[in-house]
Order: sequence, then C-alpha cells, then structure tokens
Amino acid sequence: MKELSDYELWESLKKGDLKAFSTLFKVFYPLLHNYGLKISNYNTQLTEDSLQDFFIYVYEHRKNLSSLNTIQPYLYTAFRRHLLKDIKKSLKIVDSNSNDDFFVDISFSAEDLMIKQEIEDFKNLNLPLLLNRLPNRQKEILYLKYYSNLGNEDISEVMGINYQSVSNLIHKGIKALRQDAYVNKLLKNIN
Repeated sequence: MKELSDYELWESLKKGDLKAFSTLFKVFYPLLHNYGLKISNYNTQLTEDSLQDFFIYVYEHRKNLSSLNTIQPYLYTAFRRHLLKDIKKSLKIVDSNSNDDFFVDISFSAEDLMIKQEIEDFKNLNLPLLLNRLPNRQKEILYLKYYSNLGNEDISEVMGINYQSVSNLIHKGIKALRQDAYVNKLLKNIN
C-alpha cells in the first residue's frame, strides 16, 4: 500500500476508514504520549487515559473535522487542550479561565537531550538543569521546536499564541541558556 499524504490520510479518516485511523494512531500516539507526559508532569495514567479518550473523540467526531493538509499541528493543539481539560478535572479546578501555563511545566531529562543530534554535543547533565530553570512557556516552546520538530507557525497554532511571540520566546530561551555561565563553560569545553 502506498504511503498517503497527510491530506489523504485525514480525508480517509473522515470517511470512516479504520486503516487510516489505525495509521494515524500508530504514527501519532507515541509523539503525543511523550508530549502529554511532559505536560502532565509524567503522570502516565492521566496521560494515557486522556490520549485514548482523545483518539476516540477524534474518530467519533471525524465527520465534523475540517480538512487538513498537515495533521501534526492539529493533533498537538487538540490533544494539548484535551489533556489540560483532563488535568483541570483531576485537580477539581472549576475556573475555566485559569492560566494554562500553570499546568504546562515541561521537564527535560538527560535522555531527552540525547534524542536530538543538535543537543547531543553537550552530553552533560547540567543542560537539563539549565533548561528546567527557564519559564514554563519557554520550556514548552523549546520542547515543541527541538524535540517534536514543529515549525514556529505550528507551535503558534498549538499554543494559541501569535507567530512573533513564538519567535521571541525561542530567542529568549536560547539567549538565557547562552548567557548562563554553565552553558558558556560547556561551549568552551566542546570547542
């Protein structure tokens, strides 16, 4: 069977094709699971329950879904909202206007850093500590950019902020890391 484009896969899903749904699940479940674990502060049970409910919701409401050319940004955005709603429920928070930043506190581990070639050069346990010092939104944006390989436009859609804010937060996060004395030492040791 030939590999379907995102558009073709999504349209097949909307028509009720179980093979398309299965492909969508197999491709995106691990990516969304990792992202969800970061958002839920590694609450595996909550993340898995929410993710399964999310995929059921997508399939049950497939006829009402808009057409898409790229699937990943939509799934990240929709799952993020779904998971944050589940986290609020689990914490019994009734204020629906509460700030999502309260919930999204991504932590970086040494294993995460080894995933991407760009960051492998550091190979030092200080980098996760430095990343974890960043504000929550900067951590989430750096995760989406460098670990999920989303572009700035897609990150803008996922987080519900404008493109320029994404660019600014990425720049501020990287600048903060560069200015940190530990990072400067690491960079000197690498060069």
